[in-house]
Amino acid sequence: MLFVAGLDGGLRQTSDALQRALGAAAVRGATLVSLVDDAADARSFEVAWARLQESGDPMQVAVTFRDAHGGRRALVCSAARSPSHDAVYGSLRGVVTCNQEPSKRSSLKARVLDHVVEHISIVVWTTDRDGILLFNEGKALRKCNIEPNQFAGMSMFELYKGLPTIDNMRRSLAGELTHSHEEVHGLHWESWVVPFRGDTGEIEGVLGISLDVTEAKNTEAELRSRLHQIDKQQEVIRTLSTPIIEVWSGVLTLPMVGIVDSVRTADVMESLLGRIVEKQARFAILDLTGVEMVDTKVASHLIELVTAIRLLGAEGIVAGIKPNVAHTMVALGLDLSQITTQQNLRAALGHCIRKMSAEKQLSPTRAAAPAGGAPSG
Repeated sequence: MLFVAGLDGGLRQTSDALQRALGAAAVRGATLVSLVDDAADARSFEVAWARLQESGDPMQVAVTFRDAHGGRRALVCSAARSPSHDAVYGSLRGVVTCNQEPSKRSSLKARVLDHVVEHISIVVWTTDRDGILLFNEGKALRKCNIEPNQFAGMSMFELYKGLPTIDNMRRSLAGELTHSHEEVHGLHWESWVVPFRGDTGEIEGVLGISLDVTEAKNTEAELRSRLHQIDKQQEVIRTLSTPIIEVWSGVLTLPMVGIVDSVRTADVMESLLGRIVEKQARFAILDLTGVEMVDTKVASHLIELVTAIRLLGAEGIVAGIKPNVAHTMVALGLDLSQITTQQNLRAALGHCIRKMSAEKQLSPTRAAAPAGGAPSG
């Protein structure tokens, strides 16, 4: 993008590329400084142009121009006096890398940091090697009712004594990058503390970035509470879906409804065996009248449950088996010879009552028998 200008900066000729870049404003007679978009850049341009006028030394300055679309475009302006000294020949070129303009890059970094601490809920802070707070800013300070740099000049070791931050500072002063979670000022923070090095590479202090994660922590706690509540509700549902009822003295019944899966069977086994011991029950009836389907694992578990009941000195009775459930058990080749089955709960309860009555009738007879075993004539 080439141009020829008068000593006053007014444009005399411009290349097509410059016209396309800067648009209709770059007309003959317009001054270059009038095309500069930033006031500070305009002053820098005027100073460089005045030096070119007075000394004749070539100039090079980076400034921001308004482009043909009304936007901002960073360009480097290079110019030198013509051999006749009555005109200026120059060019505009794009800024290829940030390394070409360190001052611009530093300014951009400062602006980025300002936007970060202003709009993101963090606190950025630095200390010297003695832990004296040098800088402390960030949007999250407002939630703590703390003004920016309110504690500047004070010792972090005293302000936050006993908190993980202090241990992290000591580790960072020794050259280690640290990361931690802690609760301070009633808020939850996720913090990073890194060594702050000078131009020589020596550690001059620490740099800390503390992110306010209170909202995320509260959401996590609420989620955990809900999950705990759901677990309790599921436990209640499981208890209600497998109620253990004492229908007669020494007789427990467990009516099961719906589809019985392996998890539910395991819960049933634990609950029923515990109640048998607690009630010193003589019989336990598994009522499968309402069970429509069982899988192969469940059928095997039911056999194991009856066996476990027998080991506790009680008798397990299976009542109300549906045809498809019976088919599953037979297809598995399970040994059902040791299991007492009844057509329904009523039949099972009648079986228990008859056995208990027979045992009561037998007990006095045995008690009245003489030691020799034969009745007297």
